[in-house]
Amino acid sequence: MNKPRQENEATNATGVAAFFDLDGTLLAPPSLERRFFQTLRHQRAIPLGNYWRWVREALRLARCGIDQATKANKMYLRGVSPKRSGAGWFYIPAFFPEAVARAAWHAREGHSIVIVSGTLQALAERAAKALEEELRVHGVSRASAGLRVCATRVEELSGEWTGRIVGEATFAKAKARAVGRIADEMHLDLAQCFAYGDSADDRWMLEAVGKPGAVNASKELRRIAEERGWTSLEWRGNGISTQSVQRTETRQEKKESLGAQADASKTRAKALKAGANR
Repeated sequence: MNKPRQENEATNATGVAAFFDLDGTLLAPPSLERRFFQTLRHQRAIPLGNYWRWVREALRLARCGIDQATKANKMYLRGVSPKRSGAGWFYIPAFFPEAVARAAWHAREGHSIVIVSGTLQALAERAAKALEEELRVHGVSRASAGLRVCATRVEELSGEWTGRIVGEATFAKAKARAVGRIADEMHLDLAQCFAYGDSADDRWMLEAVGKPGAVNASKELRRIAEERGWTSLEWRGNGISTQSVQRTETRQEKKESLGAQADASKTRAKALKAGANR
């Protein structure tokens, strides 16, 4: 299966990219990582000791702020296998239809699409693959989308996560630093680039580009957007993801197959009964 290109790959002929936050911007809440955590918890895949490790790490990071204590703390993943956890095939909920339409427009304009998210890199890559499927429905090829991912990486050792972050967690000002780094690597003109985010934590990423958009904005981000004259957008439509359609089609095909088998069984029974009566 093709993987979304990483943040340090290739350049852009137009010099323009659209940077999208993931949770709350492309996807409705709750966040992907919260959904993933709940799945792992339901599967009892998180070692009990990890809850205490998470608390200790939160206390250690608390002096740097509550966001560091929570968003930069991945100790609940210590000893969890990325492959066995299902991160690579985790189900992605439906994207906002308006978000997919906007991403498709950018792709047709020749703009690169970059997901910049504080979620786990594995989950962001999975979401990027799902978005590529949605864009294909809109007639946009993977090559045209030029989709890239920049998210929070967790160290792996012997096939398991250690819970330690590689580099920095991609949230708040770190998102703006990521945008600047990607712009340098891809030779982008940030004054012509777009960015979309939903929370006050995204304001630094939005400030980094010439064409920011506050999407489904929180109260604080809405205030900032109004003060700075940023575009405000509401993406609230209830979408149907390609994955949902595929699963619905599979269920329908199975239902039709079972129906055909039942009809065939009835036909055979009637034939046997007619033969017995002769």
